[in-house]
Amino acid sequence: MPETTRELLTSGGWKDLEFGPFRDQVTIHWIRPFKGDQPGVALLKYEAGAGVPRHRHEGLETILVLDGVQSDEAGDYGRGSYIVNAPGSEHSVWSDTGCVVLIQWDRPVTILEEPERNA
Repeated sequence: MPETTRELLTSGGWKDLEFGPFRDQVTIHWIRPFKGDQPGVALLKYEAGAGVPRHRHEGLETILVLDGVQSDEAGDYGRGSYIVNAPGSEHSVWSDTGCVVLIQWDRPVTILEEPERNA
């Protein structure tokens, strides 16, 4: 029996889910929060122009783009793209148009650069 389910994610089912704060202009819906040494699974919703600063993957990360376009230094990934980031890899992530992604992290990431705040 499944521990949890989310219905019709690839056809917009994510639109009916509750999202909470994650980072500036990025919200999160936890499907399975990190627990002990178990992976975390979530949906991230990026507003247009939002991003996550440069970070290092402490474990494997997998992403499925459900809507919009997510980008990093290696390229742009549209709806239906599946991305795997290896442990130890580093990048920053953004979305010019906004996007929603299904993400699984083996371990939380380490943020390497925080954006400067205007005083």
